[in-house]
Amino acid sequence: MTQATERLERYLDDELEECRSEDVECRLDELGALETTLGDARVSAELDVLSALANETRYTLVRVLVAAGEELCVCELHAVVDVTESGLSHALSALADAGLVEGRKDGRWKKYRATNRAVALVTVLDGSVTDA
Repeated sequence: MTQATERLERYLDDELEECRSEDVECRLDELGALETTLGDARVSAELDVLSALANETRYTLVRVLVAAGEELCVCELHAVVDVTESGLSHALSALADAGLVEGRKDGRWKKYRATNRAVALVTVLDGSVTDA
């Protein structure tokens, strides 16, 4: 029996006041089903989104686009973050790949807007932080 299974058995024994091997097997099956519902593809996709936000420049760009509530030109976004044009392009590309922003050409200008996914994530984050 692995250390994790032994610990689970001790936990179930505390909770149930008597733990049988069937109880451990049943709980392991339940936990395995929970893990399976996630799926590797979903976990990978979600980690891509979180990775895209795990950089100050990219996070700032998403926050600004969500706060704006409208498209902003790359030149406007460049005025907000202190990075090179290449760095800005790379950041916006990573955010687009993660489905957090969408870009379009408007004549000679490139404009970006936050996606619904970005708005939802920022909304959740806003609700999760308490003022100190």
